[in-house]
Amino acid sequence: MNHTAEVFQPLQDDDPRTVAGYRLAARLGAGGMGRVYLSHTRGGRPVALKVVRSELADDATFRRRFGREIKAARRVKGAYTAELIDADPDGTPPWLATLYVPGPSLSDAVARNGPLPVPAVLWLMAGVAEALQAIHGAGIVHRDLKPANVLLADDGPRVIDFGISLAADSTAHTATGTTIGTPQYMAPEQASGGDVTAATDIFSLGQTAAFAALGRPLYGDGPAATVLYRIVHSEPDLSGLPERLRDLLGRCLAADPGERAAPAELVEWCRRELGRDAGEDTGPAVWREIAGPPVTVPPPVAATGAATAATPVAGPGPTAAHTAPWTAPQGTAPMPRQGAPAP
Repeated sequence: MNHTAEVFQPLQDDDPRTVAGYRLAARLGAGGMGRVYLSHTRGGRPVALKVVRSELADDATFRRRFGREIKAARRVKGAYTAELIDADPDGTPPWLATLYVPGPSLSDAVARNGPLPVPAVLWLMAGVAEALQAIHGAGIVHRDLKPANVLLADDGPRVIDFGISLAADSTAHTATGTTIGTPQYMAPEQASGGDVTAATDIFSLGQTAAFAALGRPLYGDGPAATVLYRIVHSEPDLSGLPERLRDLLGRCLAADPGERAAPAELVEWCRRELGRDAGEDTGPAVWREIAGPPVTVPPPVAATGAATAATPVAGPGPTAAHTAPWTAPQGTAPMPRQGAPAP
């Protein structure tokens, strides 16, 4: 299987060649918020550059919220997040750039290889919970934490797309006719239109971890209204989960947000459980096995349009976060502009 060809798609006629001085090397995906491209920093570091589609860019409310989200996301500094390195909410069109993370999304990894073993799920939860500590510490609620927004890098998970969807929330119904967020991974209060808080992300983390352990959404598939009804009115069925995970996920999936575990508690719980598996490989090797072979990232595009020699990026296969459609989460934002690559 040619992972490189799957991940890095050639630019189409309607794709720009540059955005704010960033030369685009390939298309990575498209979705409700816009298109995602591969580009590079001035020093050659790969980035995922996300360009907002025109319908949202023309909405004044979206731009105001997007700007506020960007200011907040600039404060997020976490080992398990994909750092926002540059953005312009006032650009034509608005855009943001995050570090490119070589590695598949959790959703793609499970689709290819099936459920993760318990130690890997615990290691995943610890990393994502630590990422939520950084995100919530910046005053952000992710609002769309799900397997497609968790990348399996070779040194641990990365949470992406925090701080974008809240900006789109006010225009979601008029622009797309849909609600921001993914039904299978919403919390009850989110599904019923209630207050969304940091505890909402904890419920979504529980659902994401359950998906990793089961290989399927905890509340099943089907029409969005049916799934949301189950989330709001049904107790989660944890009987199919490995016994070691049931109490932990039960704390995440409490109907009352006030009864859910805090991220720090989850990190401690997972680390304690992992300590019982002293002989098991619960670290980066798990992701390397799941993700498959590394891909060669296209090189920076020269000013003439020619590319320099390609160089491989260490780490496993395709970055699903950037190959899957960019469906904005509901609560994150970008980072300070560090200067685009030389024109």
